[in-house]
Amino acid sequence: MVEPLLKDAVLRIGEVSGIEGRRVFVLVDRNKNSSDLLLDGEIVKNVAVGAYVEIRKGFLSIIGKAEGEKLQEDIGPRKAAVGGAYQSLDKNKRVLTLSLCGYIGPDGKFMGGIKELPLIGNEAYVLTDTKIHTIHSLLKEPEALSIRIAETAIEEVPVDLPVDGLFNSHIAIFGNTGSGKSNTLASLYQELFRVLNRRPQFKQNCRFLVLDFNGEYTREACLTTEKTVYNLTTREDSDTGIPISMDDLLDVETLAVLVEATEKTQKPFLKRTLRFYKNAKDKGHYPEYLKAILRNKLKDVLQMANKEIAFRLLDYMGEILRPFVTEEDRRDLQSDIEFHNTSSSFRLRGTTRYFNDNDADAAIATTKLAAAIESITAEMVNDLPELDQFRLFLHLQLAIDLYQYKVQNDHIYPVINRFIAKQRSIARTFKISATPNFWGPHNVVVVNLRDVNLDMRKTIPLLLGKNVYNAHKTEGNKKSLNIIVDEAHNILSKESFRETEEWKDYRLETFEEIIKEGRKFGVFVTIASQRPNDISETIISQAHNYFIHQLINQKDLFTIGKAVSYIDKITEESIPTLAVGTCIFSGVATPMPLKLRIRKLPLAQQPSSHTLQFSTLWSLSGPLGTAAEDK
Repeated sequence: MVEPLLKDAVLRIGEVSGIEGRRVFVLVDRNKNSSDLLLDGEIVKNVAVGAYVEIRKGFLSIIGKAEGEKLQEDIGPRKAAVGGAYQSLDKNKRVLTLSLCGYIGPDGKFMGGIKELPLIGNEAYVLTDTKIHTIHSLLKEPEALSIRIAETAIEEVPVDLPVDGLFNSHIAIFGNTGSGKSNTLASLYQELFRVLNRRPQFKQNCRFLVLDFNGEYTREACLTTEKTVYNLTTREDSDTGIPISMDDLLDVETLAVLVEATEKTQKPFLKRTLRFYKNAKDKGHYPEYLKAILRNKLKDVLQMANKEIAFRLLDYMGEILRPFVTEEDRRDLQSDIEFHNTSSSFRLRGTTRYFNDNDADAAIATTKLAAAIESITAEMVNDLPELDQFRLFLHLQLAIDLYQYKVQNDHIYPVINRFIAKQRSIARTFKISATPNFWGPHNVVVVNLRDVNLDMRKTIPLLLGKNVYNAHKTEGNKKSLNIIVDEAHNILSKESFRETEEWKDYRLETFEEIIKEGRKFGVFVTIASQRPNDISETIISQAHNYFIHQLINQKDLFTIGKAVSYIDKITEESIPTLAVGTCIFSGVATPMPLKLRIRKLPLAQQPSSHTLQFSTLWSLSGPLGTAAEDK
């Protein structure tokens, strides 16, 4: 009995002197104001702001976190003077302010939340190593699967993060540039892959899609060596595009995403064009069928009375014929026809042969437009790339719709312009395959978007996220899919001036649907960003677990404070001063916020996100002279 009593006497720091809701005040004993305590020959850190304190109430250990301390004047009776001289008395008492965060029950397990409040007079103690490990144990069962990538920043206690509760949740990692967020993301999944690769059925039942905007995770040993990497580029032709079948590429949903088609006007137009194109391709003599369509459409246009629409349709005929004639000939296609305003009809230039007379067919056949159509051969059509063939049908369908007064040109032509502008980028970032296999031989895919232009940097992640999510939903809830988005503000930003409001809303709604509904289907999202204020509030608030590195911008701090309800005041105030590699871990996987120091990965396994060192750019002893001479 003597040793426990002596141990308690050393660890006791004071007693509860006041309670205000979750805030508890502890009056510290006068002999416990030193920075360290000596226990069994070992130095124990005394309580300080940020440390945990145990308050004993019967068999219950209530755990609080020191949020602050102050000196309180002792208003007790004064002592009489001795020998006619007054004594110098310390009239102040040290008072700690604690915030209750949980309790250790009779079963020895730590639980977050408040079960009981302490009573005035309950004794407060410094936590022993055993109890420090107890409150930092996040595993519900001792044998539960876990990863170890961090230790507590203050107590330096290793922390095991549970696989269930962390990776089957939405994760948000925030922090300024250079704060260590990329190392945290890589450490999380690298350790997960190391642990789970030994498990049967892991590769068959779990998939991971990494959207890498800066090419940080493409190193051979980063994340895992068993991964499929797509190094996409829109700068030059490449064989590393995303494999896709032509049927999947020429799908209305895929095309609508690629060309940012509006839902009510442009998407129905794309649907009509695709139906028209596929019906034409299914014909036994596709090139001849295409020529027959062009002949009929030319006749319809040259017999129109609406001059404005007719000339617009003739321009579209010129666009359709562009791949089959020289540029000089294309500019000259309309030189032999003119519109007669009095009769409101077309005729051969300089003649009286009108195209709506009895010999209209013969007259039309003599035009340069008709000659250009007849010059088209089967080889010309078949040698044309598939996307170029589809481009012809976009103009052809628009010509048909305008002729029938179904659409307005100003509503439809922008989507054709976007297709033309993105056609080369689409051809470079997608690789047409009869048997496409996006995942390849592995269950981890990294899509490197560093060399992709700005338009496709928003489009490709949206298309991939939407497609893999829809495909995974057919699996029910029997397999998992983790979508990992680094530099997430590139795709999840609520502020964008390069796209229409309607398309921005569609982009955000797609990812918001994934993060709100995906859990039901085993789909989980991890986002990392240095600008949380730019990301949709819906997406931030739906995250379950947060790793928050140093943030300085007040708008970012306000966003975090508003979205993350688990963080206490003192923890929130410490975010701007966090050291590199240190973060606040908070969420459903931990009963209280923890300040963790994430271990730095070996160089070969680190993401390519290092800060450039000027010392690597030159040598101080180079041809310009020595360091002493430079001074």
